[in-house]
Order: sequence, then structure tokens, then C-alpha cells
Amino acid sequence: MTVRLYDTKAQALRDFVPLDPENVTIYVCGPTVQSGPHIGHLRGALSFDILRRWLETRHGRVTFVRNVTDIDDKVLVNATQAEPWWALAYRMELEFSRAYAAIGIRPPTYEPRATASIPQMQELITRLIEAGHAYPSTGSGTGIGDVYFDVRSWSSYGDLTRQSLDAMEPAEDADPRGKRDPRDFALWKGSKAGEPASATWTSPWGAGRPGWHIECSAMSRRYLGPEFDIHGGGLDLRFPHHENELAQSTATGDPFARYWVHNGLVTVGDQKMSKSLGNFWLAEDVLARHDPLVVRYALAAAHYRSSLDITDSSFEEADAALNRIRGFLQRAIRALQDETGDLHIDGSVPARFAAAMDDDLGVPQALAVLHERVRDGNTALETGEREATLSAFTDVAIMTGILGIDPLDPHWRTAESTAEASALDALVQTMITQRADARAAKDWAAADRIRDAIAAAGIALEDTADGTHWALADAPVSSKEN
Repeated sequence: MTVRLYDTKAQALRDFVPLDPENVTIYVCGPTVQSGPHIGHLRGALSFDILRRWLETRHGRVTFVRNVTDIDDKVLVNATQAEPWWALAYRMELEFSRAYAAIGIRPPTYEPRATASIPQMQELITRLIEAGHAYPSTGSGTGIGDVYFDVRSWSSYGDLTRQSLDAMEPAEDADPRGKRDPRDFALWKGSKAGEPASATWTSPWGAGRPGWHIECSAMSRRYLGPEFDIHGGGLDLRFPHHENELAQSTATGDPFARYWVHNGLVTVGDQKMSKSLGNFWLAEDVLARHDPLVVRYALAAAHYRSSLDITDSSFEEADAALNRIRGFLQRAIRALQDETGDLHIDGSVPARFAAAMDDDLGVPQALAVLHERVRDGNTALETGEREATLSAFTDVAIMTGILGIDPLDPHWRTAESTAEASALDALVQTMITQRADARAAKDWAAADRIRDAIAAAGIALEDTADGTHWALADAPVSSKEN
């Protein structure tokens, strides 16, 4: 089946046909690094991490570019005398990288910083001026040195968001006194009094720095060429950022992006995240309270285009779901591994999982297939059906690998978690031995107490021919010995 993606520009599902079937090209707008990441940033980056993984499954190679906007009004505003803008930007960039890595988001093929592509931005601006679609500010005032895109010169302006030009709000990214139309947006910003000299570059229009929108047009062209497959980002970037990117790039004659893909936003208690409302969840705080794998699962469980309302129960549900997967995989490995301790699997992507992922990255439906196979596997284990167990194990291993949620993947084992697991295992094994001794002595009351204490801690025991094994349970379990 062909992959189908919802194209925001077309406002419809479209068959995905890449320019090069053996090398899919994706550009995703990365963070503006004026402050640390919140869970909305994580959700957006994770959506495209999963899209990338699936397209690699289907096409083999994906060239994935995610930029870093390290020069911007917000970066300059948040800088201090003690920490200049470039130092703040670098520190925040590292925070984003750590948060992304923590939840298993793979690094991009290329991750360019805006400040490294200033010549390419100036080249695009020059082409726009020569084509009659941009103009430098004239006259006196604070707009001197600014260059604007002339929105009325480009009849397709508004195509991405299907807005009438006259219904649009004025662009607020530059001094309005130098503009022909209040909706014209800045391509180049002349240096202003009070701005640091280090945030200024020479240009044919005077010293200054790039506007936000021209940065992505220049970087996507530099790393992927004048035409590429997918342009991605959060739903909040459609206007004005992506509308302006599309206009300025196509106005130079570039075909630009063939598909526009946007992820939905994160809400907290059905309200948009906002610092003023006190419901702003920083990634650092979330990762301090929850296992990173649980965070990944919780943020991936909803469809990428939907609004995701995040609550504490979101993480509790994700933790329970992962425990079910982990418990099955651990039991299956014990039942299936050979005398050397090895387990060899060979299989293809399950058809129903593939169909769900092909249908606009239907992760919720794909997870339903995954959990169905976990249930099938547990049933096969209980009835001693080795081939059915192996089939389910293989399917679950493949599906969790694609989604990046395999709980047995070494990525999720930090030194701290490994030490905690070892300590817990030692304690549980001691109690298992005590229970076995009580059963051997036919002291069923003592055996009951030990098992109930283990179950009350959320740990399930499994008695097999080769001994008793334990795993974290979804809920406390209690039973009587006899």
C-alpha cells in the first residue's frame, strides 16, 4: 500500500510519491532557542521522528534536516550582559538536544544553525529584489536597512492557509514605517540602536540580520535543494511562518516543498499551554518526574495531527501499556531462547500495522495492533504454543522497534535505572526464595503473606518449570497458595 499523508496545503490526504523513491527529503522547522523546551516541542519533534522512521521502513533512506534558529528577536531579548545572545542560544540548543535524545528522538541528518547560512539568505533576498518581489526600506527612521517582501506582488500569497490578503493581520516583525503594505514582512532587519554588534552582519542594504522567515527558505534550499519532499512543523507555524516561506521561495522560482505536514499542539486540561495560566510543562520537569520511555509513549499515542491534552493520567496509562509489552517480551524470551541464551527472529512488518502507518501515520491504530499481538502472545505462552509465541514475539519486536518504544532496548537503560533494577531484583529474589521455602515446608499462610506482599508492590509472579519469575504488573495481584 502507498503511504498517504495529509497535505495541509491541499487540505486533503495525498499519496506520497517522493522525488527520489530511494531518498526521501524532509525539512522540519526546529526550535528558536531563546529558552528551554516544553512538552509541545517534544511532541512536535517526536511526530516527525516517527514519520522519519516509517518512511525509512518504506523507502530505505531519509535525508532529514531540522534547523536551529539561533538569531532572532526573542533570543536577543532574553540575552543578558552576563550571557550574550550567542551563549544563551548555544546553552538552550544543548537543552533541546538532551531532551530530544532522552525520549529517543534520533538526531537529524543535518542540523544547521541560522547564523551559518547568512550568505545564502542574502542571495535569496537579492533574487527577490531583482524579481520585483522585495524592496529595501527608503526614507528616514528606524526602518533604514530593512528589506521587505512585497506580498501584493505575489498573487499566490495566502495559498497555504487559504486566506484573503486583505483579511490578514499586519506583519509585526519589522518597523511598519518602511513598508508599502502593513502585511509585508521582513527579509532583512537593519541594525537598531541598542542591539549588540555581534548580532550584525554586513549586507548590500546595510548592516543587520536576517528575518525569521528567510532563514528556513535558505537552509532548506542549501541542504535539500530547490525542491524537496516534505516540509514539516507545528500547526502554529502555518501562518505567518510557513505561508511566508512558501511565498518567498516560490517567488524566486523554486518549486520548494511538495507536501506540507503539520502536527497538532499540546494542551493541558483542555487549555493551551501558557505561562500566564500556570500550566506550562517544561520538558526538564516532565522528564524529572517520568521515565523517558513513558514520556515518549504518552506523546506518541494520539494521532499526530490531533490536539493532545496531557495530564498525569496520560503518563500512568502509558506506563501500564509499556509494562504489558515489557512483561510479554520478557516471558517470551525466557520461553523461546535456546540453550546458548540466544533468540533468533526473522519476520516482516505485520500487514495491519503497516496499513495503519501508511494511512497518514495512524499510530493509535498501529498501537492497537501491537497490543492485540501482545495479548495473542500471552495466550500462546499460557497454552504452550511455541510457534504462536514466536510469531507474536517477532511481530511485537518489529512494531516496537519501528515506533521506538521497545522497552528492552538498551537506550532506555541508564546507569541509575540499571542499578535500581538490580537492587529491586535482589529484594524480590530474596522474597521468592522465602516463599519457596515456606511452600516446601507446607506453610501456606506464610507463602500467602509473601506473595501478597509482592503483589501489593505491583509485582506479578509467574511459576514455571524452570523456576519463578517476576515482572512489574499493571495492578496489584493477590492469590492464595495451596
